[in-house]
Amino acid sequence: MLIPSIDLMDGRIVQLERGERLVFSTDDFETWVARFSDYPIVQVIDLDAAMGRGSNAAIVRDLCGRLPCQVGGGVRTPERAVQLIESGTRRVIVGSSLFTSDGVNIAAADRFAAAMPAERLIAAVDSRGNRVVIHGWKTTLSISPETAVRTLEPYAGAFLYTHVDDEGMLGGINKDAVRSVAGATTRRLIAAGGIRSMDEVNALDAEGIDSVVGMALYRGLMVSGRSY
Repeated sequence: MLIPSIDLMDGRIVQLERGERLVFSTDDFETWVARFSDYPIVQVIDLDAAMGRGSNAAIVRDLCGRLPCQVGGGVRTPERAVQLIESGTRRVIVGSSLFTSDGVNIAAADRFAAAMPAERLIAAVDSRGNRVVIHGWKTTLSISPETAVRTLEPYAGAFLYTHVDDEGMLGGINKDAVRSVAGATTRRLIAAGGIRSMDEVNALDAEGIDSVVGMALYRGLMVSGRSY
């Protein structure tokens, strides 16, 4: 399944290369909401909240009222996760809050899992150089993404794996890396990072892996619509 991504920064829809260089920005929400309205689920990430430098909460609420959304970015407490669900979010994505500098934060994972049904909780495991990265991809941990998903499996209903090395680069996703992470869990895997074609989406779907796509849709390389 193809999951379109709406990344938010400074009140706009944006796309970044490797989480750093801004290469696309628009405030034309109406066009993209209309284009994504047929999809079963749309991913919304508040980058400002993820980086601890602000919030796009009002926009997130509006999008969740108009689209079926899974939402992440700056979800630091179970209370915030529950608030998102109560305001219309279908699934909540939690990333950095599930980790400490030493690895997986089991106590935090347990608190999030106790606050909501597992099927509403997606654990985000982002990787650069085969090491988990957190805090808006600024902090590198010593653990691998495979170790992270194995440890978090009892707490989450699905995993969002972002291969940061290729994020926004439109060079194709690293299928070997994705398959390695998928092999470390029995949960549904959602993959992101460099996807540029429906052939990739279809190949991953055949292996039971969903695809988050942003840059390729905004650049017009893939036609948004009923292509899921």
